[in-house]
Amino acid sequence: MTHHAQITELKQWLFDKALPIWWRQGADRHQGGYFEAIGLNGMGALGPRRGRVNPRMTYSFCQGGRLGWTGDWEAAAKHGLDSMLDSFRTDEGYVAGLMDDDGRIVDGKFDLYNQAFALLGLAAMAASNEVHYGEARQIAGQIFDFIRANYAHPEAGFEATNPPSEPLASNPHMHMLEAALAWEAVDPDGPWGDLADEIVGLAMGRFVDPKTGAVREFFDRTWAPMKGDQGRRIEPGHQFEWAWLFVRWGAARKNERALDLAKRLFDIGETYGIDKERDVVFMAMDDSFAVTDPVARMWGQTEWIKGAIVMLEICEDAERERYEASLVRAMTALQKFFEGVQPGLWRDKLLPDGTFVEEAAPASTFYHIVCAIAELMAHEATQGDRKLGR
Repeated sequence: MTHHAQITELKQWLFDKALPIWWRQGADRHQGGYFEAIGLNGMGALGPRRGRVNPRMTYSFCQGGRLGWTGDWEAAAKHGLDSMLDSFRTDEGYVAGLMDDDGRIVDGKFDLYNQAFALLGLAAMAASNEVHYGEARQIAGQIFDFIRANYAHPEAGFEATNPPSEPLASNPHMHMLEAALAWEAVDPDGPWGDLADEIVGLAMGRFVDPKTGAVREFFDRTWAPMKGDQGRRIEPGHQFEWAWLFVRWGAARKNERALDLAKRLFDIGETYGIDKERDVVFMAMDDSFAVTDPVARMWGQTEWIKGAIVMLEICEDAERERYEASLVRAMTALQKFFEGVQPGLWRDKLLPDGTFVEEAAPASTFYHIVCAIAELMAHEATQGDRKLGR
């Protein structure tokens, strides 16, 4: 199947199946917001729901509208955002972690990861409609001010808890960088450019292992890798995701080191992080690149796609064939997770024996899929411009 055919198929899946079913069945009209998952029977799954889900769904529907979906994307996006603000936002101003089916917060602890997605969802809403811009900008500023005032790390980045404790983690900072770049695009006079620069500096200086070039996951409070297996953990999907972000940041700032690091991260993900039998990105390895968790999650395939796309944006002509082939493989890997389920849903975990875990389709994964499809559509449009000599 050609690039164009694969991208067209994914776009049709998104517009005709996924966005409609997640608005029709994934939205909880009684409690508000979105269910944590849709069961393989096509019904919203009851159970506790995480604070990160609603802003991810807001982002997904805003992107759907931007890409051309003619459904009621604005109502769907606002449905998620309203729940985040009305049900999950604490008196202190940050977004709580977990709510039960009765609307009670059962985990009100601060988690930087949840705040990153709150900021990303708000940025998507601000970018989508000038009617929502002012309010979204104000709330995002309040959340960021709270984080900076209460969780700033003495060196750079942010603490995990208050009072401070270990481990610190690169993953929530990765998503804070994603949110900062999204906000920088719609609020260039805000604090977002400085935040992005701070996180990239921390990533280059601390997260990236100087010996291997890989991004580690967990650190002590001095930003040294945690001792033991925790500090050795490397996730291939995150190598691709950081590569995507380093190119986004590095291209805008004309920073060659960021682009070089991105190339190395992609090489690590592609060389060591893809199972040769299943041709999918697996979950984790250690700092010797030995596999420690062979389960393949769907989100890893979406990040492989995004990583391959940014490599095509910065590569030399002689390298294009390699990255084109990698992109085809990544899209083929993603398609495996759509097989055998109702159109618009997906599998989440592919086991080493080639079978999938039988479980509901998690809503949180939709953000990854939508982001990958958006990148594919933008890439295809850019390639069209290249052929026309624009």
